[in-house]
Amino acid sequence: MSFDVIVKAVTSGFSNFSFWDFVDIAIIAILLYQLISLTKETRAYQVLKGIGMLFLASAASQLLGLTTLRWLLDSVIASGIVVVVILFQPELRRALEQLGRGRIFEGNLLNPITPESGWIVSEMSRAILNMSKKRIGALIVMEQRTGLGDIIATGTRIEGLISSALLENIFEPNTPLHDGAVIIRDGRIVSAGCFLPLADDVVLSRDLGTRHRAALGISTVSDSVTVVISEETGVISFTRDGKLVRYVDSKALRDLLESIFLKEKENLAWLKRRNRNGKAK
Repeated sequence: MSFDVIVKAVTSGFSNFSFWDFVDIAIIAILLYQLISLTKETRAYQVLKGIGMLFLASAASQLLGLTTLRWLLDSVIASGIVVVVILFQPELRRALEQLGRGRIFEGNLLNPITPESGWIVSEMSRAILNMSKKRIGALIVMEQRTGLGDIIATGTRIEGLISSALLENIFEPNTPLHDGAVIIRDGRIVSAGCFLPLADDVVLSRDLGTRHRAALGISTVSDSVTVVISEETGVISFTRDGKLVRYVDSKALRDLLESIFLKEKENLAWLKRRNRNGKAK
């Protein structure tokens, strides 16, 4: 198919464009926008982007006259939608609940206020090391690009600034939230007591329990970084990309947190201040 034929087909389509066609497109655009808004903070958003790419590829194959490729893509899309409905029932249920409550168009217009990233690193390091010394079990998930809104919804909303006292108080034994995971997003503790998916197909040593399996589970379905403190031994570990790193010391812990929370320029400034304060002492 030549370029002139494609241009002719597009122009002929615009010549037949009516007002109701515009209304139809506007409604679809609004629905797609609301769907993206509902899923952008969940793992379903990544799947939604993949389906969108398949739709674009299918439209391109139709425009270019690639019949076999279009048939294959249409078959994958048809079966893929059914799979998405099965896998993401909780997200779809919450979306329908919001629609029924009339909250589908509500949004948060306030930007969260976060402290300096260096403060976050310092407070988190202090809390984790203190809990390790006391052998207090903890599970701290730091959200990255993949949204964890579906995980956050399983816990209790906190929406608090990160501090050593708050983290240690959450994981204090015999308190309501100490058994679950804390989710950190944009330098804030957004939820506590959250339930994480367990990694069932991973062989772990006998001294590792449910916390480590949960940390591995969330790392296999998202790009989050999770810090785990063993209740039995006080050993600090972290998971990333489905891998578990154990026996993390104070330096390795600070390096990990700085790589997550500090940007390049801010990282250099914070390190200079820390080194200067260390020399002054």
